[in-house]
Formats: sequence, structure tokens, C-alpha cells
Amino acid sequence: MDRDTAEPDAVALPGPNGKQWVDFHQEYAAPSEHTHEFVWDVTREADGPFVTDVDGNVLLDFTCHIGAAPLGYNNEKVLQKSREFDLVEPMKIAGQDMYFGSGPSPEEADFPGSSHLMEKLTEVSSQYGMDTVFLSNSGAEAMENAMKITNDHRAPSKYGISFSGSFHGRTLGTLSITKSKEVYTRHYPEISGIETIPFCDDRGCDAERCDCGFFAGGGSRLRDMLAPEGGHVDPDEITFLALEPMQGVGGYRFPSEAFMREVADVTDEYDIPLVVDEIQTGIGRTGEIWASDHYPIEPDVIASAKALRVGATISRSEIFPDQQNRLGSTFGGGDLLGSMMGAFTLEAIEEHDLLDNATRRGEQAKELLRDDAPDSVEDVRGKGLLLAVEFDTPERRTNVVQAALERGLLTLGCGKKTIRLLPPLDSTAREIELGIGIFLEAVEAVGPSAKVAD
Repeated sequence: MDRDTAEPDAVALPGPNGKQWVDFHQEYAAPSEHTHEFVWDVTREADGPFVTDVDGNVLLDFTCHIGAAPLGYNNEKVLQKSREFDLVEPMKIAGQDMYFGSGPSPEEADFPGSSHLMEKLTEVSSQYGMDTVFLSNSGAEAMENAMKITNDHRAPSKYGISFSGSFHGRTLGTLSITKSKEVYTRHYPEISGIETIPFCDDRGCDAERCDCGFFAGGGSRLRDMLAPEGGHVDPDEITFLALEPMQGVGGYRFPSEAFMREVADVTDEYDIPLVVDEIQTGIGRTGEIWASDHYPIEPDVIASAKALRVGATISRSEIFPDQQNRLGSTFGGGDLLGSMMGAFTLEAIEEHDLLDNATRRGEQAKELLRDDAPDSVEDVRGKGLLLAVEFDTPERRTNVVQAALERGLLTLGCGKKTIRLLPPLDSTAREIELGIGIFLEAVEAVGPSAKVAD
């Protein structure tokens, strides 16, 4: 496949082979979330945003596996480095019990491992004074460990603060601070002491003209809940404030500068640990390594995963417990392949100026969408290649996702009536123009009735 000339070519989705694979998978798998009946054929050609399914359909993937494949498929910027060594077995070891290396010294390593990845993560987080990392298997584990270390650091504090519309994972701990769809949390037990306040979903609002619910009466709901400000919560008893810089599952909601400034001011004034969930927004997706870098906040803990290929909880040494075995994970930090690919991804972002590329291509995409979008599109927003298109109704959103798929473009819904677009970080101008063109064709095909046209 030649990425420079490839184009989507989709006949029927799912095709007969795809249906067989879906049926085979569902025969044994617990019910879960599969947005599309698209079955990637890992044995066939794929490059960057272009991928072939088991029926031979070629699709343009503007989801990047919800950001977990930041450079798309079979990207040479990563693969050319991984080909330089032979795979070993086991690829996973008990990473908190055993060390691993790939040569006589870290400087002479044949390939980067978990130690190199942690070093790189502290380098890209040094603006926040972060010098310590705990690796794990997933984003949920990264957030769980963020909650654990702040609980230990602030003991015996009893409160945590979360925001409406948030999504932080599917473990019981992270579900306690997840405040989006009811299907995630219904009937599951929760950690006590979690306070929920509104998330600002109006990126242009301020305290004087706000209808998002965060600002009220000349102050903010965050400040007003604190005892020194007349509320009921002692700031010294707050373990953490958990924040997505831009909400993902909640609808790709981008907050205002005023909201972020107030969060920064309150957490700084009252020394409240700020835990930032960068699982979907981090590792270059927004045109900065961390989405937090766009705002005046100063994270105390960053949780990362997806594009990083492993889970990571990043903070300062004084916030982490100093007792051995206080934190642990059988395989956390012991995923040889994940650690290597995470390090290669960070290297590729730096070597190929992909932060700048994400910014340029994101601006191109927004301009194309805003110039040609019909009235049914209520908003186009984004930073870098974290993009969102909001429609007038949930039904239209759902039908546009389907119409785009029929034309060979993979997209994803979020929130109630929003579609998210996450092209690879090294997307070209041609690929953005091609993908947005197909997307707008899908919008037009759905038409005013919000039904897919024949």
C-alpha cells in the first residue's frame, strides 16, 4: 500500500468475512462496546490512517483506536526501529519484581525499555517538576494509582473532587469519579466522599457570563464548596481533584480559560493535589505533549496511557509513597514491547516535529469543516488533532457515523450528539482533505431528515 496515493474503497461493511469474525468473537466474549462491525485484517496492507479489513475493504481510520494508535497502522516512524531486534519470550515479566535491560548498560541498550520510557516521561513533564513514574497496564490503573498515591500523601483526608461528564476508567475506583453515562456506574459501589461539580463546557465563558453551572453568584462552585469560602469541605481533607483537560467520553468538551484559571487558583491557594487525566488527550494529541500545557494549571499527578502503549502515573517523588510494596502490579512496568513502542512513539513525535504537524493539520481540518458544514452542525472544535463536530440531534450524529462508514471513513461518537475525529499525528494535508471531504459527504447524505440517504 502506498500511503501517498491510497484512498478508501469500501463495498459492504461488514462483508461476509467480517460477519463471520464478529459472530465468532461474540460467541465467547462478554458483551462490551464495539462501535463498528469493522474487522481489521492484521495480515493485510495498512499504513498510517489507511487499513484493510477481512473482506478487502480499504478504510480511512480517523479514530486511531480512540487515540491508542497515535500514528495509525504500520507506521514506519515506529516500525523501522522495532525491526532492529528479535522478539523474545516472555514479552511480559513481573515488572515490579524483576528488572530487565538490553545490553551492558542503559546507554548501550539495544532498544529502550521501561526504564528509558520513565526517563523520557520525566523529561516531557519536567515543566511540572515531575521526576518519578509508576508504570502499569492501562489508563484505569494509571488513574487508580493516582488516587492511591494522593490518598497516601494526604492521609487521613476523606474527600475527592470530580466533574460532571467525566470519564476516568471502568474499575470500581475510577468509576467512583466517572460522572458521565449511567451505564458505566449503575448499581456499582462507590468510594465515599466524592464531590461532583459542573465542568465548564463553554470554552468562551467567564465568571460574568456563564451558563455552564461552574460559575455562579460571582464565585465558582469549586471555591464555594470549601469551608473557608462558606462551604462544608475542609480543603485539608481533600485528597485530590481529578480533571480531564478536555473531556473525552463526555463529549469532547473544551473548557474556558476562566474555568482553568479558577481551577489553578483554587488548587494552588488551598494546596489541593490536582490529578490530570491525560489518557486520551496526552502524548501529542492536542499539539502539545500534554493537553495541560495549553492551560494555566499545574498538575501534581498526570495519568497517561493509550498512545503511550502502557499505563503511567507521573508525579513528584514527595507525592509517591516511599515504602516499598506500597504500590505494585504483577505486569506493570514489565511489558517489554509496550515500553519499547511507547519510547519509540515519543521519539517519533520529537524527531518528526509531530506536535507542530498536529497543530497545522488540526487547523486545516477545522477550517474545512467550518467552511462547508451545513446548519445541522452546531459546533466545530478542537486542539491539534483532537477534533469534535457537534450536531443538532443525537439521531443525526449516529446516522452520520454510519454514512461515513459506508463511504470508508471510521469515526466515533461521544457525548450525546458529537462525533470525534482523531487522525494520526503525522497526517498529511492530503489525508486531512480526503477524510474531511468524505465526512462532509456523509453529513450531506444524511440530509435534513437525519436519516441516511439511499
